[in-house]
Amino acid sequence: MKKTFLLTLLITLSIKSWTYDYGPKREFRGAWIHTVGNSNFRNMTKDSIQSLLIETLDIFEKANINAVIFQVRPQADAFYISDIEPWSRFLSGEQGVAPKEIWDPLDFMIKEAHKRGMELHAWCNPYRVTSNDREQLYPGHLYFRKPHIFKRYGKQLYFDPGEPEAVEHTIKVIKDIVERYDIDAIHFDDYFYPYPIKFEEFHDDHSFVKYSKDQGFEYWQKADWRRENVNRLIRMLNDTIKSVKPWVRFGISPFGIHRNISDTPDSSGSRTNGLSNYDQLFADVPLWVREGWIDYNVPQIYWKIGHPAADYYELINWWNNNNYKQHLYIGQNISTFKEPDLNNPSQSQFREKMRLVRELENVHGNVWWPGWSIPNNPFNFTDTLTKQYQSYPALIPSYTHIDSIAPKPITNLKRKANHITWSHNEKSDPLQKARFYAVYKFPSDVKTDTDKNQYLVKIVNEPKFEITPSKEKKKRFKYVITAIDRCWNESLPSKELIVRH
Repeated sequence: MKKTFLLTLLITLSIKSWTYDYGPKREFRGAWIHTVGNSNFRNMTKDSIQSLLIETLDIFEKANINAVIFQVRPQADAFYISDIEPWSRFLSGEQGVAPKEIWDPLDFMIKEAHKRGMELHAWCNPYRVTSNDREQLYPGHLYFRKPHIFKRYGKQLYFDPGEPEAVEHTIKVIKDIVERYDIDAIHFDDYFYPYPIKFEEFHDDHSFVKYSKDQGFEYWQKADWRRENVNRLIRMLNDTIKSVKPWVRFGISPFGIHRNISDTPDSSGSRTNGLSNYDQLFADVPLWVREGWIDYNVPQIYWKIGHPAADYYELINWWNNNNYKQHLYIGQNISTFKEPDLNNPSQSQFREKMRLVRELENVHGNVWWPGWSIPNNPFNFTDTLTKQYQSYPALIPSYTHIDSIAPKPITNLKRKANHITWSHNEKSDPLQKARFYAVYKFPSDVKTDTDKNQYLVKIVNEPKFEITPSKEKKKRFKYVITAIDRCWNESLPSKELIVRH
């Protein structure tokens, strides 16, 4: 009996080790590229900006990142061609002024990301208008036409979330992006009601008095009213996005603490002591997850394991236990991955954080912050990610709550010179069209099994793959291709194609 137990344990450990070494076949691996506060682009040409973006995406591809979260609306402005909001000051240096050489950064990033088998999520901020009191608004800005839907708080200007016209404008902007661009998702970060300033109140009394009573709130329910304002925006945005393109996801990246245990009479909050989404930012994120108003949740757990006020270990477990079986990715602060491990200070927390992400049942991946730092390889972070934790490509977990029907298998698989080509039926329902293709390569003596991601060599967006010659001449390989639809359902594998190269 004892021998049987030990044998079972060894088999289990070996399976976990194998999985850990290769990583899971499905894992969200995102990276944020922020544009707010950027002071470099204004002094760069179109070609130099595009070269920088291409270089960054090339490094992302080598690190097997599969989703780029690109900030396109940092301050009620546009990193894309828009008739609704002005050009961003962070592109040309002055809000409302187009770059000298007209180009569309969002369209450019969509095409370049898809070319590398990566998704493009358009990152927008719903309420922020300025970051300080020195920034000049474009003369044609909405603020000058409808000042009553804006509020100053501290040194910044915000939309008033309680004003219906502010909500309508945000929905109009997002709908325009979804209609005109081939994006994979709309992404919001953690800025809803402003982060609180000590001894200063956000003065939305006018909109509260004007609307709250008719909306069913008493004078003492201002916090609940504010939360419902944000709820309404999230609910309406999701409905709008899905009415235009059902496959486009809506994701939120909230502050890492929902509520502290001391603030919850039922002790449902986390064992933390910090600002919270629910009580200070008026964002009830678990409600949005539970009701299906968002398609994925990325709490920004930016602290180290063992942080006295906001312990990473406590928070990742709290979100894991409160995700309602939906998509949960962890917003990771790259700098904390060099912190010493609590049990072995000679090592960093890198391994333990990745263990938690991959072993907790309801966690499905990471988003790395800041994405701009990944090409710089801080403390060998990118090398470690590339060589150890993301050494093989991974498919994004499928969004079966949107669509669970797999696309049809590919056909007509053949070799043409140094390329493999194939066909796919693109006259079907848009949800079953191929967004990407997964290319698997097996040694001739290995059984074909597309569940083993160490044989997944590349995700491509066109029905062709360039063959890389092996070091041993004329070695035989078996290639298998699958189609991946917009919700990451994967088709049955194709027939094997034997290739000598």
